[in-house]
Amino acid sequence: MTADIPTQYDPATTEKTIYQRWLDAGAFAARPREGEKPYVIMMPLPNVTGALHMGHAMDGVMQDLLTRWHRMQGDNTLWMPGVDHAGIATQAVVEKRLLELEGKTRHDVGRAALEERIFKWSDRFRKRIVEQQQAMGLSCDWDRQRYTMDQVCRRAVLWTFFALFRDGLIYRGDRLVNWDCHLQTAVSDDEIVRDTVQGSFWHLRYPVKDEADRWVVVATTRPETMLGDTAVAVHPDDERYRDLVGRSVILPLLDREIPVVADPHADPTKGSGAVKITPAHDFNDFEVGNRQHLPRINIFTERAVLNENAGPYQ
Repeated sequence: MTADIPTQYDPATTEKTIYQRWLDAGAFAARPREGEKPYVIMMPLPNVTGALHMGHAMDGVMQDLLTRWHRMQGDNTLWMPGVDHAGIATQAVVEKRLLELEGKTRHDVGRAALEERIFKWSDRFRKRIVEQQQAMGLSCDWDRQRYTMDQVCRRAVLWTFFALFRDGLIYRGDRLVNWDCHLQTAVSDDEIVRDTVQGSFWHLRYPVKDEADRWVVVATTRPETMLGDTAVAVHPDDERYRDLVGRSVILPLLDREIPVVADPHADPTKGSGAVKITPAHDFNDFEVGNRQHLPRINIFTERAVLNENAGPYQ
């Protein structure tokens, strides 16, 4: 009797069968028991925006090594899997496909239809992600898998935020956000792609109120937001402007009176040492505005077009 022995290892003929045998035997299941030392890893949840990449694979292998090692040590071990809905990132992917394939926006299809498409997308890639993880042999307790938009997680999020609000630990207030003019929604810091570009200093003359032929030269990299200025800041130790602190200058183009304030945000060694403060359009200026109790003037619409606060430039 003779048999052909393969000259190369073929994972497709063996690994899926072995992995299914592990699942059927409950080899990865965690069952809390008194007196046993617990060891738990909560998987950093991959986003449902697409398939896994090499970084996920490397991270998964390291977690799997730790999990299997602790099982071998006799610890009561849980590696809990899950996937993240990824919020705006997933919506952006779905809306992009909607526009490319159908020439429509979310306003054309409506909220209910958009949500349906997003959930279909997430269901598709949740399944694909799990298949990839299992193909790698990851020893998670799959019966405990969570999705950040399932009923359990949604209820937990709502309860937590309500409890934080009830206890005064969070509150509603004015804050600067990263605004997406296309999606018409706020975007979190970790979803922002930042690009460094070569800029330049613009020097603008702000006339001093009630003093002819005197002005403060303001150095800025963003002259386009000057219509929203509510102050000019100088450093408290800058002798050049000490006599102007507490006085007013006139905002060019709009002839609006704004104060000169002393604040450490102004760097005497950069530009002219005097900086325009636009609390509604710059994160640093927002903090200065809070310290100096300055008003916030938003000069843009949700589509980034100048609004009525821009006066004749609306």
